[in-house]
Amino acid sequence: MNEKLFYSNGKLLISGEYAVLDGALSLAVPTKYGQLLSAKKISDNKIIWNSLDDKGNTWFSTRITIVRDSLTNVVTLSLENPKDNELETTKTLISILNEAIKMNPDFLAKKHGYIINTKLTFPKDWGLGSSSTLINNIANWAKVDAFKLLWNSFSGSGYDIACAQHNYPITYQVKDKKPTVKKVAFNPPFKDQLYFVYLNQKQNSREGIQQYKNIAVDKAEFISKISELTVQISEATTITEFNTLIAAHEQLIADLTKTPTVKERLFPDFTGELKSLGAWGGDFVLATGTPRDIRYFKRKGYDVVISYKDMIL
Repeated sequence: MNEKLFYSNGKLLISGEYAVLDGALSLAVPTKYGQLLSAKKISDNKIIWNSLDDKGNTWFSTRITIVRDSLTNVVTLSLENPKDNELETTKTLISILNEAIKMNPDFLAKKHGYIINTKLTFPKDWGLGSSSTLINNIANWAKVDAFKLLWNSFSGSGYDIACAQHNYPITYQVKDKKPTVKKVAFNPPFKDQLYFVYLNQKQNSREGIQQYKNIAVDKAEFISKISELTVQISEATTITEFNTLIAAHEQLIADLTKTPTVKERLFPDFTGELKSLGAWGGDFVLATGTPRDIRYFKRKGYDVVISYKDMIL
């Protein structure tokens, strides 16, 4: 068969944002949304790349030439069209593929090329992992370690790669670039009171990571408290307990980053509780409450509100 198919789950980080970078135990959940990648062999030494959004529209396309040195067997990739209007995205893609080649010299070594089609099943500005699902799919295609491919290409903790690979809630911890992924029985009896609200803007997670790294304080006690909260959040049995825990988590991050919580900043009159997910300032937040409570967000102009059962695997 000339065509291979790969699929990776999207992600949401329930606890441990920022702290996961420094080895805190974190709770993460894979989403029902994700990204597909199909790789079809062609005779030309080219990669013809097309990326489709959730509506099936092409949002990125490029052509890359595969150059193989017959003496050294070294494979390199080059832009077919240096005036490509998607130049920066193409350069990023080539850098990821080049890292995969370094990790597995047999990748792309044979005398043929590929038509690659990727398709997101969620709007790409939702922040559910358009990059991590791509990296995990490329790693599967290239037969390399997805965590190493991420760390060789970008920064990040890797929890999103773990979600891409698992179909259930996990705790995630990374120390010395060694990820520990454990299945967790996070199936709260109050999950019908959990909702995900899109804040109408995508957050640049790399900027958020850098801002956190620039905080020059001893974070050992902070990391310990976040790890403890992760365990408690994953084991909470009532919505009251859960609300208390996520509010405490929000306050810990706010105190460290000297940033107001999302509830203080945007929704001070919301009757339920709110928890930021991932880098603060954009993407989704977790809201708790009854369906009547949650209608608050629609009235405020936040139209993307997804229930826990519709979002999480």
